[in-house]
Amino acid sequence: MNHFGQNTFAINRAQELARKIEAADSIETLVIHAEEGRRIGESFLGAGLSGALTTYAISWLNDCLAARVVALTAEEARLPAANWCWISLGSEGRHEQTLVTDQDNGLVFSASDEHEATLLRNVFLPFAQKVNQRLAECGFTLCSGDIMAGNPAWCRSEEEWKGLFFDWIHKPEPSALLNASIFFDVRPLYGDFSLVKPLRDMLVKWAPNAETFLRLMATNALAAEPPIGFTGDVVMEKDGGEKFIDIKKYGIRIFVDVARIIGLAHGVDSASTRTRFEMAGQKFGMNPLDVSAALQAMSDLQRLRLGHQQRAIAAGKNPDNHLHPDELSTYDEAVLREGLKQAKRLQQRLKLTYRI
Repeated sequence: MNHFGQNTFAINRAQELARKIEAADSIETLVIHAEEGRRIGESFLGAGLSGALTTYAISWLNDCLAARVVALTAEEARLPAANWCWISLGSEGRHEQTLVTDQDNGLVFSASDEHEATLLRNVFLPFAQKVNQRLAECGFTLCSGDIMAGNPAWCRSEEEWKGLFFDWIHKPEPSALLNASIFFDVRPLYGDFSLVKPLRDMLVKWAPNAETFLRLMATNALAAEPPIGFTGDVVMEKDGGEKFIDIKKYGIRIFVDVARIIGLAHGVDSASTRTRFEMAGQKFGMNPLDVSAALQAMSDLQRLRLGHQQRAIAAGKNPDNHLHPDELSTYDEAVLREGLKQAKRLQQRLKLTYRI
């Protein structure tokens, strides 16, 4: 079967699975579908999909599964009449999930005042915690940082979320910058999507004028420099006798961070890295070819990352983001080198823009 045929077959399998997920009437059934989803996710690269398309396709399947988990749990729960929405954050919010993912989610609900918000939170929390546990049963690991809707800190009324977003932009302490890098990639997943729009509107309104916040975000984005040596070659880290590069920390995350900063700076109403580059890249001084090169480089690095994870899973190991030189063909070495150079160029442009 050629790549075109494999591509079509993989997409058809994913669409068929999505239909089965939508029809599932129990968590036990969804756990079975989740395992099939992981196998389909592992097949996308072999089917000829790019890194960008593979992460999007994996995220799309994960969306279907997570939304159904939320829906079934909501049907069982005695929820109040208030409107509410389950929200996706981080890589899930950006549609950039890989073969290994944990949970980054929250819950927003409507409330008339602080007192009602407290009462409603106490009702929503057991429901949210049950959803988190069920998602874990489906293979979405519980977040080690507790960025989940079952945490009272991230189960809030619309007004409480607005207050948080406002404070993070206007009082940018280290914790605020960390939260912004996760929560400002917010996307509604299930429920009343209109509750998320005011939060996105706040970002569009306030972030472009928050110079201190943007400059500090830019400083953070420069903390991890791509390991390109004076000769232009990739400098691997060493752990004992083992050489590797953290392709997420020193490569992919730089593209994501820069896109988030320029998207916020120019009022782009989207959590997508691609959309942020396409809508704000030229305002950042990038011509269309620069934008295309950045997106291609990130996609290529994602392909290398996914391939590494796929090999680890096949070998029965815990997948990570540590790419080893013996995994790379001569072509992949060139792809890695050029991808990291693109990341370095973005950082240099960020330094010039924010005079860092």
